[in-house]
Parts: sequence; C-alpha cells; structure tokens
Amino acid sequence: MILTSLSLVNYKNFEGIQFEFDSKINCFVGNNGVGKTNVLDAIYHLSFGKSYFNPVTSQNIQHGKDFFVLDGKYLKNEKQEKILVSVKKGQKKLIKRNAKGYDRLADHIGFIPLVIISPADRDLIIEGSEKRRKFIDGVISQSDSLYLKNLIDYNRTLSQRNSLLKYFALNSTFNPDTIEVYNVQLTSLGTQIHEKRKEFITTFAPIFEKRYKTISSDNEEVAVVYSSQLENSDLERLFKNNIQKDRILQYTSQGIHKDDLQLTIDGHPIKKFGSQGQQKSFLIALKLAQFDFVKKQASEDPILLLDDIFDKLDEQRVEQLLSLVEQEDFGQIFLSDTHPERTEEVISRVHQSYKMFSL
Repeated sequence: MILTSLSLVNYKNFEGIQFEFDSKINCFVGNNGVGKTNVLDAIYHLSFGKSYFNPVTSQNIQHGKDFFVLDGKYLKNEKQEKILVSVKKGQKKLIKRNAKGYDRLADHIGFIPLVIISPADRDLIIEGSEKRRKFIDGVISQSDSLYLKNLIDYNRTLSQRNSLLKYFALNSTFNPDTIEVYNVQLTSLGTQIHEKRKEFITTFAPIFEKRYKTISSDNEEVAVVYSSQLENSDLERLFKNNIQKDRILQYTSQGIHKDDLQLTIDGHPIKKFGSQGQQKSFLIALKLAQFDFVKKQASEDPILLLDDIFDKLDEQRVEQLLSLVEQEDFGQIFLSDTHPERTEEVISRVHQSYKMFSL
C-alpha cells in the first residue's frame, strides 16, 4: 500500500497544500505548531474516516471555514485508488473511493491498513480501560468486518438498554420483558466479540513479547493479558444477576464493554512499576506488534506513521526502531520531527529512498 499524493483543503491549520510522496520514507520537519502532526492525522483520517487526535469532526475544519476536503491517491496491488473525505458543517461526512460514496463508513475500514505511533499512545498505559478496548477493537476491525459490525450493533444496543434503564428510573416503572429483549441481543453480540478478543490476544501477545525483546536491551518479562467479566460467568447470567444494581445506577454495569488489558512488567502493572524508558519500549512494542498483526491479516504492508518520534524517544530507541525499518520490509513510512538535520542524518543511515518536507 503506497500513498502517492495528498491534498488538504481547510484541514486544521492548512488552507490548501499538496504533497507528492516517496514510496519508502517521507519526513515532515519544522518548528512546533506548523502542522506536521496535522499532515499525519490527515493520512490517518483517509484510512479510518476520522481523526486520531480529535474525533469531533467539525473541530478539524479550519477556523473560519465551512468545510474541509482530504484527497489521497494510492497504489494498492499495482492499481490506482483515490480516497476522498469531505465534511461540511451541519452535514454528514462523505467518504468516496474512486468517486463512489460508501453506504456505511464501516465498509471503508481496513481498505487502507495503517498503524500510527504517537506520543498520545501513552494513554494506553495511563488512562482507563476504554483506551485499551479501543486499541483491541481498532486492530481487529481492520481485518474483520463482521467483528466491526457486531461491535457497532453491541454499542447501539447497549445505549438503548441504558436509555431504557433511565426511563424506568424517571417514571418509577419497570418491565422485565422489555429489558430481556436487550439482554438477548447483547448476549449474542457480546459473546461473539468476547471470543474474537480472546482469539486475538492469543495470537497478539507472543508477537508483542518478541517485539519488546528486540527493541529493549533489558531482560524484563512483559505481558499483555485480556481481562473480562466473562471469564467467570456468561453474559446472560451477568445481566440477570445485576439488574437491581443496573436499575439503581441507570446504566449497564456488566458486559464486554468493561473488558480491559492488563499490561505488566515482571508481573506488575507497568503504569506503576515501569520506568519511563520501559513504558516507551512497551508502547513501541505494542504498536509494532499491531503492525505485524495487521500486515499478516491484510497480506500487505500497512502504512506506518511515526509522530514526533525523535523528541519523545531517546536516541538509542530511535536507532533501534529505525534499524528494524532497515532490516525488514516495512513498506511506506511517514514521520515528523522538529530538527531537519537530525532527521536527515538518521534517515540517511537507513539506506532507503526518502523525501524531506519542510513546513
């Protein structure tokens, strides 16, 4: 998968800009605030139909403008593909492939496999379980359209059940038959999602552990373990046993929407016991394992985005990361940095073709 050109109109800080890319490495350099990360985010947006950093679509429109347009031209399996994302205030987002619109955004997910490594990824370690569930879901969904459909249906049904619980509380009423309708739907969807997540982690964890050992000079034992309420019960029983609690809370307290990943180093949570360097290595290993998984499922090289990678990692880890790029067929890479000289010095040692873009 190769992105050959990109056009941004009224996207974040860019009123209008175009790029023609190298098939291997592309570097965006310039001071903080000039929009390097915004270009990477535009590339991400074309793959997933949303921003990585600000999912509120209207806030990605340049201040004072009414719309934005992203236009990317790709080479996929030696065939030209054009993806266009356009948004106008007050209207639905439009995504087109070769001038034909999608009926559903979900139909586009996975067509352009992509992995991003960003300072924002630290949220995977320091934030709550929602971030880690989104990580799992994002990786699986790139190659499994049924999983994505089940996930969308589950979340919609969960929202409806929660609304019903609020309605019961506000009106001092309760109808067990109505709540049971949602329980049945959530049980069917949630069980399928749970099985897929278990299957994914079984495959993903050894890839991650191998990646960590490669990029870290340390000898710690690291692990990614899937944690779910379904380990000790099935969904149907969880919903029935907790209905009184749910009525009091006015939301669904049990289910696969509470799943999490336990991230550990030497058996302890890396959030509390990992050094800053260990946490950085852990995150890079997670994302490179994601790259490996997506690549295998898609049978092609995902696009790799490295945001602000030089400033956020020490020189040793940057060298380790780029040595992997040199040794393996990583496909096309986009990265950002504040120091052109540093970037070119390091990239020139990788022995791949590259382009520098000064913003």
